[in-house]
Amino acid sequence: MALYDLKDLNAILARGLKQIEKNIYTSIADLTIKAWITREPVSFENRKSGEERTLKIGDKWGSLFDCAWFLLEGKVPESAKGKNVVLLIDLNGEAMVVDSDGNPVLGLTSGSSVFDTTLGKPVKQVVPFKNPARGGETIALWLDVGNNDLFGNLQNGGKISRANIAICNDEMRSFYYDFHVLFDLMSQLPKDSARYHRIANSLYNALLILKEYTEEEAAEARRILAPELAKKNGDYSLLVSAIGHAHLDLAWLWPIRETIRKGARTFSTVLKMMDMYPEFIFGASQPQLYEWMKEYYPSLYARIKEKIKQGRWEPLGAMWVESDTNLVGGESLVRQFLYGKRFFQKEFGKDIKNLFLPDTFGYTAALPQIMKKCGVEYFLTIKLSWDRFNTYPHHTFKWKGLDGSEVLVHMPPEGTYNSSAAPHAVLKTERQFLDKGVSENCLLVYGIGDGGGGPGMEHLERLAREKNLEGMAPVVQEPVSRFLERIEENRNDYASWSGELYLGVHQGTYTTQGSSKRFNRVMEIALRELEMGAVFAKNFTGLTYPQEKIEKIWKEVLLYQFHDILPGSSITRVYSESLPRYEKMLSQAQEMTDDVIKSVASVCDSSNFEQPIYVYNSLSWERKVWLKVQDKWYRTQLPSIGYTVIEGKDDIPEVPGLTARKELLENDCLRVRFADDGSIISIFDKDENREIIPGGEKGNVLKIYYDDGDAWDFFKDYHKREMGQFILEDAQAYVDGPRAVLVQRRKYKNSSMTQTIVLTAGSNRIDFITEVDWQESNKMLRTSFPVTIHTQESTSEIQFGYIKRPTHQNTSWEVAKFEISAHKWVDLSQKDYGVALLNNSKYGHKVFDNILDLNLIRSPQYPDPEADRTRHEFTYSLLPHPGDFIAGGVIQAGYELNMPVKFLKIEKHSGVLPPSMSFVQLNVENVIVETIKKAEDNNAIIVRLYEAYGMQNTATISFGFKIKEVYLTNMLEEVQKKLELKNNNEINLNFKPFEIHTLQIYVEK
Repeated sequence: MALYDLKDLNAILARGLKQIEKNIYTSIADLTIKAWITREPVSFENRKSGEERTLKIGDKWGSLFDCAWFLLEGKVPESAKGKNVVLLIDLNGEAMVVDSDGNPVLGLTSGSSVFDTTLGKPVKQVVPFKNPARGGETIALWLDVGNNDLFGNLQNGGKISRANIAICNDEMRSFYYDFHVLFDLMSQLPKDSARYHRIANSLYNALLILKEYTEEEAAEARRILAPELAKKNGDYSLLVSAIGHAHLDLAWLWPIRETIRKGARTFSTVLKMMDMYPEFIFGASQPQLYEWMKEYYPSLYARIKEKIKQGRWEPLGAMWVESDTNLVGGESLVRQFLYGKRFFQKEFGKDIKNLFLPDTFGYTAALPQIMKKCGVEYFLTIKLSWDRFNTYPHHTFKWKGLDGSEVLVHMPPEGTYNSSAAPHAVLKTERQFLDKGVSENCLLVYGIGDGGGGPGMEHLERLAREKNLEGMAPVVQEPVSRFLERIEENRNDYASWSGELYLGVHQGTYTTQGSSKRFNRVMEIALRELEMGAVFAKNFTGLTYPQEKIEKIWKEVLLYQFHDILPGSSITRVYSESLPRYEKMLSQAQEMTDDVIKSVASVCDSSNFEQPIYVYNSLSWERKVWLKVQDKWYRTQLPSIGYTVIEGKDDIPEVPGLTARKELLENDCLRVRFADDGSIISIFDKDENREIIPGGEKGNVLKIYYDDGDAWDFFKDYHKREMGQFILEDAQAYVDGPRAVLVQRRKYKNSSMTQTIVLTAGSNRIDFITEVDWQESNKMLRTSFPVTIHTQESTSEIQFGYIKRPTHQNTSWEVAKFEISAHKWVDLSQKDYGVALLNNSKYGHKVFDNILDLNLIRSPQYPDPEADRTRHEFTYSLLPHPGDFIAGGVIQAGYELNMPVKFLKIEKHSGVLPPSMSFVQLNVENVIVETIKKAEDNNAIIVRLYEAYGMQNTATISFGFKIKEVYLTNMLEEVQKKLELKNNNEINLNFKPFEIHTLQIYVEK
């Protein structure tokens, strides 16, 4: 029969391939099994401390995330003499083979693990033993095992699947990969092509050889396939660079402790593959992961360092972890690079030039400038291929950030970081590569991640046959850095993308796990206040700067900014462990901050005050504030980044012009009216004679929507599924000093809310201080404010600046932004007037037409069925203002809401510092001091400032102490140039729009 008459050819070849695979290994004996089971991991030295059990194949040995040390024992039968003897092991979970000293040797994964099999099989069950065997060898194999699959599931009932001694038919194994590569290639070729028919004919004839499935038959069948595998391409138009990888979420569907073990299992497997395949190049990111290996598995870490030295192992990505970039603050992004790059430089002597964030949920427009000023030129991601609404128009392009800084981006065209490296993956890469007309280079990232051990034998066997195989683009195994150098050569040919790289999916992560997000915001601010205060204490009082303690806290905060922890998409245990750690770190930071404030206060002169109160402002502009100290109110003006001492005996008992009733709050600026249901029906600006709430509409209606999404996503049209509102049950109004206050108590089913609405004398900011006991599932709580503003764009604060987004949905790109992320504020402004919505711990917003909407709480069921069903505390504020958001002081108001002044009652005393002092002053309002800290490597002071308005000018920066020298540095604190110093304490510094500058200052002793 002619080959082309076989209509079921593919089915015949597929069945044949499965049969070949079945005959690679032949089991010849079982191993005996003992296990010592514990709930949490124990060391090799304590491996027998758990519950001892004797087991057999088919037995269940534990529950999800249980741990055990297994001892497998046996004897190689004499019949195996001269053969390649291996052990086939599947203990239903992830396992790590160790040597006689407990050092990692090889990672194993279960055949029942959940994984997208189109990307490959996650199964790693083969442990090499003896080749050739003598026969009669004894086997005693220790394994450290976790009873979970790659994605935190208990599969196969927790039962042991196999523990066998087997013979590997090497020739059959090689034949399997020969057959597989050609069959996969054939399936991608046109059926009328000569290449298709030549391969099909060879595969079919090779199958006819197999009768007994012996090594001799396999060798003869391989000879039939050899000519097809030997056929080469001519000159290529595309070269695919392949890098081995093992994407590892530092927490997700498993706890952090399991990530550490996944890391050891994965990295030991990689090292084993490197011993077997000399061309194999592997890349891994995240210094945090390397740090864990160094701490928990020092011998493994030493082997990794050696492979890095040899150029076989490439450290990837310059960040401490693969961080979220939507939610973290600007200084956090800087510290991700600072600590990440310093680790790789110190440990491996490598200056990492690329940012590797394959799985993060969108990328802030602030990132290119931060990258450039941290010495990072290239960015790689895959996640943008997940966008549900739009396809990004390029895979290789120049990305221009908020300030115009430009980095080169490549997105591997296959759209995965778990490539199978099979022919269909290479051909898919070529088909999907959008820039193949201007570039003949693209990247393929292969291997099985999240504990799957990365590249396995199957990947590397395929790649060995695909170097230059006719019918597909040639593939070269090489480091990412070499690939990036190659695409850099054609940089001028690539298109540009300006602004944020918004991901049209996973918008729920702006809100899910509100407690974690609140702690992140609070910790970022607490560390800012600590570092700034510690610098002044060190320089004015000699108090030791707690650098090691600060760095330790910072690194843990950075860990929790990982892109599945901070966004809220991890399991319950991740948050039940991280939230108490946040509390402990916050307590430590606050205690150290109290110490440094007391230290400075102790040397300021308060001798002219009867009851002195030391008041400190960390923001870089003067602030006029109301201060409540033990039920007494004070009004004071504070200098920029400085302090003042006020008299504690002369408080202000009462402020005129305030009204507080259940239906009305009023001060000298605003009149706010409330409906019977507690919502706001009018906000009238008395100075501007302007109504803020449109007639017939209501503000601050606390609506609940049906939300059957998961931690990542919710329904775009959620607003059509309103389920009710928090109902007002009680209201109490009163005046407290300069504040008109209305306390509303509300109820919704099993949840309750207390909202303290505050209007302060002299201010047009309305605060909503909110406490919620939220006990709902599959629901979302939001508040909104329709306002009398007409504009085509909203403005949102991001790191070191702001971006504008449309308020309409004309295009699919705009529709995708039905939920947007912002930091301390969003704003709708006309030229003459605007309204901002501020917050102190929220990120998810919807700004559509004339409505400012804030996502307060989500409670999805997956992956954490307890997500957000707890007590919440947060504040949001409405700020009507004359002029646009800059004229209205919105940027400063956002800082002031989040960073209240600090005060301390002190004893009357003389001091070397005056009663009022500014440590740092600026002559312009558009430049903001974000950070003051001690330098990493010397006693200099680091000051980080940024231009906040989007304008160009020169700032004069004055310091309250004598300066010896000032240098402009990059964000890694590497000196770029010396600056001219005036009057021993003053410099002029030019700023472009949104430019960030870092100063290194040496103080005169």
